[in-house]
Amino acid sequence: MQKSLILIVAALINLSGCALLDGKALVPEVKPVSIVTVEKPAPIFQPILPSPLTMLPVSWRVLTPDVMEEYVKDLKAGEAPTNVYYSLTVKNYEHLSTNMSDIKRYLRQILNIVSYYEKITGPEEEEKEDESEISETTD
Repeated sequence: MQKSLILIVAALINLSGCALLDGKALVPEVKPVSIVTVEKPAPIFQPILPSPLTMLPVSWRVLTPDVMEEYVKDLKAGEAPTNVYYSLTVKNYEHLSTNMSDIKRYLRQILNIVSYYEKITGPEEEEKEDESEISETTD
């Protein structure tokens, strides 16, 4: 009988659990959770600019009728090198000059656009944003 009494008392103690103790002392202190949302733009890819143009020297020779006659005489005598000459009319030369100046203008405008976007999305902006975020969180 004593064994059954001990079993009953042990079962009652197990069922009551920690209800005999002060339950409030065992509950941990709950701190409020603060949620902070920081919006940070994705980094923008800055393409590497191509290397600058390196122009090779070009020698110009103006062929007038006198110079041409002299060249033909030297060529027949075997004293002149055999050269290939390309010629342009005055109007075609003006067109070539206009085309080259248009290419220069276009390149200047493209480089200005690229430098504008580099300034806007450059690393200096990211550093300033990081500093302002740090100062806001420490306040």
